[in-house]
Amino acid sequence: MQEGQKAKDFTLKNALGETVHLYEELSKGPVVLTFYRGGWCPFCNTQLKAYQKLLPDIEALGGQLIAVSPQSPDNTLSQQEKEQLTFQVLSDTNGLVAAFYNILYDVPDYIQDIMKQMGMDLAEYNATNRWILPIPSTFMIDESGIIRSAYVNPDFMQRLEPQNILRELRKL
Repeated sequence: MQEGQKAKDFTLKNALGETVHLYEELSKGPVVLTFYRGGWCPFCNTQLKAYQKLLPDIEALGGQLIAVSPQSPDNTLSQQEKEQLTFQVLSDTNGLVAAFYNILYDVPDYIQDIMKQMGMDLAEYNATNRWILPIPSTFMIDESGIIRSAYVNPDFMQRLEPQNILRELRKL
């Protein structure tokens, strides 16, 4: 998905099992939609903590933050509690929403082998039968559902800087 395109609507469950619809959330104001790999990823945890600190500023600008990962709902709840995240954290266990946004990929066999050697079974962690991950991405979506900013970087160590989120929200 690119800037200027209509965001794909979706329905996912949050950490408490409640249903969240993107377009319903957009009726409340712009959405910062971020895709991350999972609670096992230290870069993702750092990103989510930084975004949590920024949440009052996002909300002051009328926006809201939604984070999506392929991890199981149980792991999502555990991460949300551990990191004390107060924004919506959603489970996309089969990667359907990430696929809608064209950021889903199958983890290559050689990376699977490395992760298994480290004791990580990604398919089990995500409660699915596939080794899938989203490219870490952040989309700024206005109330009409148009993507106003898209940050997609296949280098999982690089994330959208928190201050850039505020700069983009101020433009909406």
